Formats: sequence, structure tokens, C-alpha cells
Amino acid sequence: MIIDVHGHYTTAPAALGAWRDLQIAGLKDPSKAPAASSLKISDDELRESIELNQLKKMNERGSDLTIFSPRASFMAHHIGGIETSAAWAAICNELCHRVAQLFPDRFVGAAMLPQSPGVDPASCIPELERCVRDYGFVGINLNPDPAGGHWTSPPLTDRHWYPLYEKMVEYDIPAMIHVSTSCNACFHTTGAHYLNADTTAFMQCLSGDLFTDFPTLKFLIPHGGGAVPYHWGRFRGLAQEMKKPMLGEHLLNNIFFDTCVYHQPGIDLLTQVIPVKNILFASEMIGAVRGIDPETGHPYDDTKRYVDATANLSAEARHMVFEGNARRVFSRLDAALKAKGL
Repeated sequence: MIIDVHGHYTTAPAALGAWRDLQIAGLKDPSKAPAASSLKISDDELRESIELNQLKKMNERGSDLTIFSPRASFMAHHIGGIETSAAWAAICNELCHRVAQLFPDRFVGAAMLPQSPGVDPASCIPELERCVRDYGFVGINLNPDPAGGHWTSPPLTDRHWYPLYEKMVEYDIPAMIHVSTSCNACFHTTGAHYLNADTTAFMQCLSGDLFTDFPTLKFLIPHGGGAVPYHWGRFRGLAQEMKKPMLGEHLLNNIFFDTCVYHQPGIDLLTQVIPVKNILFASEMIGAVRGIDPETGHPYDDTKRYVDATANLSAEARHMVFEGNARRVFSRLDAALKAKGL
């Protein structure tokens, strides 16, 4: 089974964006604020948005199942307060759940959290619980920078985040560490802010001892880990200077990387540097990079092609990347698949 652990609902019907525009307008003029019930999207509209986009590409490229979460750049936790984020997260998560219901063999949900700058992460727990309990979601997306490029939150190793980690451990669900839109003009959202955050999250974990307190906590760092694999020697050396254990012991029982790297040399580097047990297949297709690579004639985000082609993976290792590691990291997904006899 080819499991893509990084999919976002980037093709949601236009009504969703229109509702969000009204919600934002309502922050200045409460008379414009829409009720959640005013958003009307039919099952047929959802089917069309998926069948002509994600599902079509999954079938063309040979992937079987996608872990599907709300559009990352739409999370925009810096807009409004916790009430705004809570209403928006609930709507976006429900749409992903409906997609998973319409295509139960092809999609499974992961939750957007209702984060807000300066707000206790414990406020996210009710939505997390609802998504796991009522929707059968198998993971969450955790934004380490709800301020949108201004980094006003404490590091991920700070006790500020511990209530959320306690719930993650209780439910045995991983978090993809994924920022949202940058409202800082210095950082392009997908070209800089995302990759900065991936690298920053890893370094925060390296600097602390989070996994001593939470030995079963699991983080998935997307986009191939940002700069991490390319600068693995730097991180090993920094850990040594900080008197930390070797990275394999210090971090690699808890931190994993996906394959959202959009050329062959990048995947070759990732699979050469990072242990195979820590790599999970993903594409984030219909995401940040949607074009055709003129050097290959293939879509940049057809990452399965790169994983298939790399000489660094044996057949057994390739199976781990495509399926085995995802089932190990997303234990609730594994349980759901086993319940279906898969």
C-alpha cells in the first residue's frame, strides 16, 4: 500500500473561502459575521473537488491512501482570536471528515487545531478530542508559530505545550509540525516560512530534552525536514557541543521526516542521510509546487517517482517508506486498516 502522509484540502469548493472572507470581515463589523450553519457545500461538490484533483492524481501516480488535513495556508492562526480559530478549525475539519466518508478507502483525516497567538494550547484539546473520537482522525497538524512568521510562542520544548502533548500521548497520535501563512514580508510562505519552521522545530527539539519527558511523543517534520538532512553534520556537531546524546538516541525515536522534496537529488540526499525508519512517503500534491519540471517533463510533486528511482533504498526499505513507517507512526491508521483486513 502506498500511503501519502501529507495531503491538504487545497481544492475545497469556493464557498469555503467565501465564508472565511465573511468571518474575517466580521472581526471589524460583527453584522457581517456568518453563522457556521450558513456554509452550504453539497456532497456532490465535495466529490467533484476531489475526483477531478487529488483522487485523479493519486490514481495516475499510484498512491492508495492519503492522510488529509485542512489547507495549511488557510489555517492563518494569527487572524482574530481563539473564537475565530475555533469556528474555522471546526468547519475545515468537518469538510475533511466528509471527504473521508465519501472516499473511505482513499482518505483519512488529520486535524487542524484552533490555535491562537498567546493562548494556552490546552484550548485546542476539545477539538482534538472531537476529531479523534467522532471523526476517526489519525493525527494533527501543530503550528509552532501561530503568529504567522513572527515567532512569539515558546519553543516546542517549553512546558507551554505540555497539555497538548499529554493528550497526544494518551491518544497515541503524531503531530505534523506545520506552520501556516506568513504575514511577515521577510518570509515567503511556502518558499521560506515553511522550510524555516521545519528546520527551527528540529533545532528546538535538539536543544531541549522534550522526549525524556514524553518518550512516546511523535513529531513528523514535513518538506523533507527543511535544511536538516543537508546540514546533518552541523546538527550532529551542535548536539555534541551541547553535551546531548547522539542524534539517533536523542531525537530519532520521536522525529520523522516526509518525502515532500521536489527533485531526485533531494530525495537521494534524504534517503542517504536519514535512517530509513524515519522517512515517510508524502507528496503534498496540489500544494506549494504544482508545475511541470522542464528538466524531466514530470510534475515536481510526483514524489513517488523519486522514491522509486533512488538507488539508496532496497525493496524492503522502499516498503518501509511507502507503508510500514506510516503504519508504525500513525498507530490509529494502522488499527483502522487492520480492522478492514488490510
